[in-house]
Amino acid sequence: MIQLALRMYHVPEVIQVMLDDYFIGFRMRFSTNDYTTNWINPEVAIAMGCTLSSILFVMAMEVILKAAEGSAGPANLGGRCSMPPLKAFMDDTTIIYLDVLMSWCRMEFKPKKSRSLSIRKGKVDEATTFTVAEQ
Repeated sequence: MIQLALRMYHVPEVIQVMLDDYFIGFRMRFSTNDYTTNWINPEVAIAMGCTLSSILFVMAMEVILKAAEGSAGPANLGGRCSMPPLKAFMDDTTIIYLDVLMSWCRMEFKPKKSRSLSIRKGKVDEATTFTVAEQ
C-alpha cells in the first residue's frame, strides 16, 4: 500500500527507492523475562516515532478510502439528506463499506478498539448494531 500510495501521489522514483531501502532493513524481536525470540523481518513495517510514518500512513489510508468511495454510494439519511460513504479523521474512520477492501490490502480492523454510533431522527439509536470483520 505504501508503494502504491507513493506512485499515486507522484512521489519521485528516487524517493520511492530510498524509502524501500530504508524500510526493508527493519528487524524486530520480542523479549520477556525468560525468553527472547530470534530476529525476524516483518513483511511490512512502518516505524512508530519515525517522522515519515504518519505521512505514509495517511497516504496509504487515502488510497484505501478513495478505492472504497467508488464501490459504495452515499448513505441515505432520509428526506433529501445523504452522507458520503465514508469519512476519515486520521486513524478514526466512519465506515459504511470497507471490509472487503481492507482484506484486499492485508489490513484488519480492531473492533474492540472502535466505537460506533447510530443517530436516527436526531437521537441516538441503541437498537442498531454495527459489525466489522464479522465482529
